[in-house]
Amino acid sequence: MTAIPVVEFVSVTKDYPRGPLGLGRLRAVHGVSLRVEAGEVLGLLGPNRAGKTTLVKLLLSLCRPTAGQVLRFGKPGRDRSTLRRVGYVHENQAFPRYLTASGLLHYYGAMGLVDSAVLRTRVPELLERVGLSDRAAEPISRFSKGMIQRLGIAQALLGDPDLLVLDEPSEGLDLTGRQLVRDILREQGKRGRSALFVSHVLPEAERLCDRVAVVAAGKLIHAGPTAEMVNQSRTLEAAVQPYYGVQGQPILP
Repeated sequence: MTAIPVVEFVSVTKDYPRGPLGLGRLRAVHGVSLRVEAGEVLGLLGPNRAGKTTLVKLLLSLCRPTAGQVLRFGKPGRDRSTLRRVGYVHENQAFPRYLTASGLLHYYGAMGLVDSAVLRTRVPELLERVGLSDRAAEPISRFSKGMIQRLGIAQALLGDPDLLVLDEPSEGLDLTGRQLVRDILREQGKRGRSALFVSHVLPEAERLCDRVAVVAAGKLIHAGPTAEMVNQSRTLEAAVQPYYGVQGQPILP
């Protein structure tokens, strides 16, 4: 019996309105078919304006495809109940700055319907895990960018997700913070859980990802085992570099 992918993009296209009246269209993603399998870390790579952010938004149901279908855990993207099984780390977190670190995690836990008894144990554990236990009662307004990123990682782990989506997670992190991201991704794999790792830090992707998918100009250029690309080009950076000259998406009438 074939395992159901954690995420599946099926011939997905996404157009955005363009121009003052929205009469034109900008094609951000064109005909992408891609899967994230159970237990794997998939790296999503490509130049700026390649369509990576749009694919993440489609995965999280922050927008709908113009054509094709996005499936999470075998169910259509419109079934938002499956989002409870997803944790997401954004590269620029926008948390309410008046909340404390502990208060923020309790707030998001309540929004995610995590039992309050579970939160009383899990929140201190996560703050300890990301190195913020000594700042639990401090307002987020006093946090550096790296500290906010660590808090974002803790927030993404609150619901013990089956899928972790990391969008440039190392942004603003020091060496120990980057090691934290590596450890979390490895643990996901060991537990049979999955991760989508979006990054421009190609040595990190080479080290952490089982497979990589390269997108450019809205199209999927390559998807396959990381080791295969490295064997052909010695490093992942050398293998991916040619695709970084492909810029822009078509503007449609």
